[in-house]
Order: sequence, then C-alpha cells, then structure tokens
Amino acid sequence: MTLRTGHIGLNVTDLDRSLAFYRDVLGFGVIAEGKEEEERRYAFLGSLAGDGRPVLTLWQQAQGSYDKARAGLHHLALEVDSVDRVREYEAALRDYGVDFAYEGVVAHREGSASGGIFFHDPDGTRLEIYAPSGAEGAPVPSATAPTCGFF
Repeated sequence: MTLRTGHIGLNVTDLDRSLAFYRDVLGFGVIAEGKEEEERRYAFLGSLAGDGRPVLTLWQQAQGSYDKARAGLHHLALEVDSVDRVREYEAALRDYGVDFAYEGVVAHREGSASGGIFFHDPDGTRLEIYAPSGAEGAPVPSATAPTCGFF
C-alpha cells in the first residue's frame, strides 16, 4: 500500500477571514461548511474544476497565530503549471496585501529550474506557490539551504 496526501487541515482563528483568503484570492472552491458550536466552525475546500474531494480543510479553533518555533506544519506548498501562473498569483496576493518572505519569484536552490513565491496566510501560516520549471536564473535567497527551509 502506498500512502499519498489526501488533504491538509489548518487551524485558523477566523474562518470568515481565512475563507476570503483561500477562496477569493487563491481560488479554492468551498465543498462544504459546518459548525459544532458557533466558535468552532469548519470548511472543506477543493479545486473549482475538481472531483469534489477536499484538498484543504480549515478548522476555526486556533487561539493565536501560526508559530514557526513550534513542532507541526512547516509550510504548505501548492504547485501550478508555469512560472507565469505563479506570477498571476503573486499579483493577486499583492493586491490583497499579503506579506511575502522574498521579493518576486525565487529559485528553490542555486541552478534549480523550479521556483516560486513564499508568503503567509492571514494567520501567519507559511505558504508557497511554485512551478516545477521556468525559474532558471531567478535569484536564490540562500546559498546554503533550500529556499523553502527557513522563511
């Protein structure tokens, strides 16, 4: 039996704010929403053109923002087909006022064809949108570690 990722679950502090970000800016479709109690709500998100399977679930149950110093999720990487598509997301994220870790598209490491953008969601969770090729010649933030390592 081979395991593969089914979906990613993220704790969020404000479901409405996170839904606006993941749905309206990143383009995820809402598959289902619900609540256990008014302050404990959730949403299943997937591709707008997908098969109805959840890709990401948001759980409104966090009391504070993401803490990179604690064990758990390091970052969530989302793949697109081209660097041009990465740049389209970059423009939409800039319009939304997102905080970026690096300026523009960066390579994953020196000499790498893959690269992308690195940023934070409304709760500070680290995110990456990348393309597997097309970033040749893009700057590399660190010569000694993968770009996604310590942002």
